[in-house]
This record gives sequence, structure tokens and C-alpha cells, in this order.
Amino acid sequence: MPPMRRIGRPSLVGTAARTAVVVGTATAVSGSMQKKSAASANANAEAAQNQAELDAIHAQQATEAQQAQVDAQVQAALAAQAAQQQAAAPAAAAPVDMVAELQKLADLKAQGLINDDEFAAMKAKVLGI
Repeated sequence: MPPMRRIGRPSLVGTAARTAVVVGTATAVSGSMQKKSAASANANAEAAQNQAELDAIHAQQATEAQQAQVDAQVQAALAAQAAQQQAAAPAAAAPVDMVAELQKLADLKAQGLINDDEFAAMKAKVLGI
């Protein structure tokens, strides 16, 4: 007669074997999940680092663009200032009223303070000859 098989609860060895299988499966699933989680975390960290580098590059480009704009404004202001100074320079050196100068020379000659040669030399200087 064959040995009797127990009906109902499994044997101690069967329970231990079933527990070992469950624990092994749980460990394998847990390890796989941890690896995927670590890979995902690494990918997220790398993406964040890449984004930070791009943000730094964009900030530097914006700063360079602002600096170029400021440089252009400074150059424009300097050019405008130079133009104003050039426009003001001839006004400061107002043309000599030649008629008045010649009248003064004629008065000096009439008073006898200068002779004909001196009058001619001064007249040539006033006229720019």
C-alpha cells in the first residue's frame, strides 16, 4: 500500500520550500525594482545637470548680449558728445569781425600810431592773406 498522503495542511518541508520560493521571488523583484529606480534616478540627475549647464550657457549669452548693447550705447554716446564738441568748437572761435578790425587799424593809422608798412602787414593778417 502506498504511503498515505496528508490531506489539508502541507508538510513542514513543503511549507519551507514554498516560503523559500516566495522569498526568492520577492528578493529578485525587489532587486530589479531597485536597479530600475537607481537607473531612473541617475537619468534624472543627468538630465538636471544638463539643464543646469544649458541654463548657465543661456545666462552667459544673455550677459554677453547685454554687455554688447551697453558697449554700443556707450559708443553712441561718445560719438554724440564728440559731434557736439565739434559743433561747439567753431562757435567758440567765432569769426573775427573783419570790418571792425580793419576800422581799428585805419584809426591807428589815422592817429599816426602805425605807419603804412605796419598797416599793410596787419591788414594782410586780418584778411588772412
